Amino acid sequence: MGQTREQFSWVGSNEMYLDQPTTSAYKSMVIGRYGGNTAAGANKNEDGVYVLSEPGGGWEFAMLLDAHNTAESAELLVRTINGEAGGIIRLLALPVQQAFRALESFLLAIFQSEAFLSQCRQVTGETACLICVRMENYLWWFSVGDNSLYLLHPELAARGQYALGQRNYFEWIGFVNTFAQPVACYSSGIRELRQGRNIIVMTTDGLLEVGERLLEDPRRLYEAFTGREDLEECVAGVLAGVHEQLGRDSATVVAWCYYNSREAAMPSD
Repeated sequence: MGQTREQFSWVGSNEMYLDQPTTSAYKSMVIGRYGGNTAAGANKNEDGVYVLSEPGGGWEFAMLLDAHNTAESAELLVRTINGEAGGIIRLLALPVQQAFRALESFLLAIFQSEAFLSQCRQVTGETACLICVRMENYLWWFSVGDNSLYLLHPELAARGQYALGQRNYFEWIGFVNTFAQPVACYSSGIRELRQGRNIIVMTTDGLLEVGERLLEDPRRLYEAFTGREDLEECVAGVLAGVHEQLGRDSATVVAWCYYNSREAAMPSD
């Protein structure tokens, strides 16, 4: 008997959403897509999204892509990860203390394989790639390039903590490929979710590089995604702002809320 697979897949070359900020609800997630404002010169969308979810809500797997030159590298990543979805699902059935490390090794084996590297040499352009998995009360991520990941919670915001990791420039997968180098450059990490309502936000740089520049004031970004109970309304409002501020670059968001009932680590004193 095959494994149950629930997935969402999209690449901007198929649906560009120029001048059309759009949000879609998929399971517990909100997926926001915007191809840019044509009045500012936008004429293509090279972003991509691939999501797998466990039917019972035990975990979510999300991949966010921001390609350039063409969308071919994003299409290759979506096609590759979709082809390996069965293996990903099997690994995420492991206990959480084993699953993340096993998944990282699995992905590295794919990305460093000669078959995948050969396909990368055939595409035009390259892509930033951010993969994120929420399992139980933990969040794991794997990042190549400058996509952004945020964990938004009042306890963290009170201490000025919003982003997980940082944006790293000059890293890609595709024709120019970190995994073709003698030493691959990428980032990965694991965070415990705080007790209560955690909001996880993955975004391409088109969201951050317009108008008021949310990066200059992370508190503004926090308020944008936590200001309303309905997360889809929050995402829609942020993308509408990008359009109004004449954002030229594509902006894609994957966001979801997880209520963690477990107590999180606190200092002993």
